[in-house]
Amino acid sequence: MYTQGLDQKDKARPAAGEETAAQQDAFQARVDAEEKIEPKEWMPAAYRRTLVRQISQHAHSEIIGMQPEGNWLTRAPSLKRKAILLAKVQDEAGHGLYLYSAAETLGVSRDEMVGDLLSGKAKYSSIFNYPTLTWADIGAIGWLVDGAAIMNQIPLCRCSYGPYARAMVRVCKEESFHQRQGFELMLELCRGTGAQKAMAQDALDRWWWPSLMMFGPNDADSKHSAQSMAWKIKRFSNDELRQKFVDVTAPQAEFLGLRIPDDDLAWNAETGHYDFGEIDWSEFHQVLAGNGPCNRERMEKRRAAHDNGAWVREAAEAHAAKRAARDAA
Repeated sequence: MYTQGLDQKDKARPAAGEETAAQQDAFQARVDAEEKIEPKEWMPAAYRRTLVRQISQHAHSEIIGMQPEGNWLTRAPSLKRKAILLAKVQDEAGHGLYLYSAAETLGVSRDEMVGDLLSGKAKYSSIFNYPTLTWADIGAIGWLVDGAAIMNQIPLCRCSYGPYARAMVRVCKEESFHQRQGFELMLELCRGTGAQKAMAQDALDRWWWPSLMMFGPNDADSKHSAQSMAWKIKRFSNDELRQKFVDVTAPQAEFLGLRIPDDDLAWNAETGHYDFGEIDWSEFHQVLAGNGPCNRERMEKRRAAHDNGAWVREAAEAHAAKRAARDAA
């Protein structure tokens, strides 16, 4: 839906080496004035590269993120829960579609983006390399993982790049529903038997720290945050968003009667925020490097799905060619 009419090269767009200071200043002035940058308008090559990297990785995360929850589709405890989970996984596929389409407006093909994912060149969110061991994990993912995603993504609705910002409006509405669904599931477990509440606590114990890692490295160690914020691709730093998430989630855990697995977590009346412990960044970097619990499994399944779907893509291309030939006649 974003790529119509964008298959022509923009001859007015200079190469990266031809960018002038005047062009860059004019571009930054537009960004500072809160103007939306549209696909065929001039933009610095580095801005384009940053968007391609971020949007494609976002799309990859939505697609890979279907796997941990898909693991429970056939084992959901009721038909109602199965229908809810099936709808959610379908939503994630749609989010990937929106985002790949938005990235395509920047002149990169979907085949190229998917190829980078399958080859291991492109990254996706580290959170999806953790296993879903119990049914409570589905609730924890909705409550914590989608909750962290919303904290990250709502500011993207005001991203300076128009197609990305518009795609995120619908994505955030659906992610908000997913977060409420996850919290409701956790609430049901916490109001159930002792074993069910213990299962909810176990899920929280395992998903809390990976959820905090979703916001990326500390600001001092983040390579891209400062420039992305100057271009208004991002609106808040990693640490600001992580703090917002903790401030919102800690009272929710208290309401559920669950304990967040952080001995340093405490309300700080002076700052008006929760203090919390230090993240194990070595684990974060290990998972990013491909050494997480499920990295290999996730990519094997994605490559197998891509290979097994080749006949569908070929059939679609043949049908499109047949229709084009018929229309031309």
